[in-house]
Amino acid sequence: MPESTLLAAAAGVVAGALAVGLVVLLRRLVVQSRELGTDAEQATYQTLHLASRAAKHLSGDMTETDAARAAKQLRAMLGADTLALVMAGGPVAVDGDETLVSAAERLADEAVASGRAQVERRVPAPWGETDAVAAPIRAGDEVVGAVVAFAPRVRAGLVRATGEVAEWVAAQVELGELDASRAALAELEVRALRAQISPHFIYNSLNAIASFINTDPAKARELVLEFADFTRYSFRRHGDFTTVAEELRSIDSYLKLERARFGDRLKVTLQIAPEVLSTVIPFLSIQPLVENAVRHGLEAKEGGGRITITAEDRGADAEITVEDDGVGIDPAVAAEVLAGGTPGEHVGLRNVDARLRQVYGDEHGLVVETNVGAGTLVRMRVPKSQPGRSAASVDLGARGEADGRLVP
Repeated sequence: MPESTLLAAAAGVVAGALAVGLVVLLRRLVVQSRELGTDAEQATYQTLHLASRAAKHLSGDMTETDAARAAKQLRAMLGADTLALVMAGGPVAVDGDETLVSAAERLADEAVASGRAQVERRVPAPWGETDAVAAPIRAGDEVVGAVVAFAPRVRAGLVRATGEVAEWVAAQVELGELDASRAALAELEVRALRAQISPHFIYNSLNAIASFINTDPAKARELVLEFADFTRYSFRRHGDFTTVAEELRSIDSYLKLERARFGDRLKVTLQIAPEVLSTVIPFLSIQPLVENAVRHGLEAKEGGGRITITAEDRGADAEITVEDDGVGIDPAVAAEVLAGGTPGEHVGLRNVDARLRQVYGDEHGLVVETNVGAGTLVRMRVPKSQPGRSAASVDLGARGEADGRLVP
């Protein structure tokens, strides 16, 4: 066969292969476009995707970096040439032409002052002129900033869209403020527990230590060290979470101090499954239950009694119970405490219950089984797996001399 014929045949084969490959590629593109949906569905998906990416940077205390990243996503949502996110008394971020920052701040100030959208034609720019629209960000009754969009021509559609984006930003800001309020409330609740611990327990502990100074100095020294370990843990300044093991170490110190006061009247049984020791729990969530059992269960019971602390593996959860055979509580009073009524002497129960519900949901609130003269059992269940929290990541605070001690 002549060489020219061979070359022609080879070219035909290559052309055929390319044609087949092109057909396959086109079919894939058609299938993929069908999977993505209609143009409207794709536009909706893109808007939601940009909104979710922007939302991450609009919650909590917004930094300049957060504002810049949010502005980038907001600009894509509006299709503006340049977008500025201006927060009153906070960061100013411009995505696009940064020479427009002064104009953006001026228009934002006008929108904040008036509380209404501002449209300005022919805004001077180094390269010519542009139009702009500024929509106020209203969080509650307060205007906290503005979204400013620049485009060659601002039409009614862009004005409405900028206003909608500003309202959405306001909702994210309010959510961030709500999260901050919840965090502040959680901190106040922990402070309330510390206040509950300090006057009653510290006074009794120091009296117990003083009673041993002359009769048994070694015992007094041991109790001073236990007191230091307990107060160091209870009054640490950092960390909203701890582990079951760490909390039990603190409870061990607490109970040794209480035994010094109660003597043989206070008996303690612990049944702890090793596999739950690393479970993350809210800081000061078991100790107040134990203190409640001592103060309100056994202290008023003639002859004292026993406290039983258990921690068991319940599949996805760790179940922790604190039980005493003390004087018990009127079930109506216990129900009122957990329902948010006046906690009275049982502020620890109400506080722990509220924090568990806040962190894990209502289904993880405390369960209290009690009756007058029948003792009290308090049960809590905590998820063993908590995304973003682990025994290695929680701040275990200043453990000091508690390090290396065995869990009771």
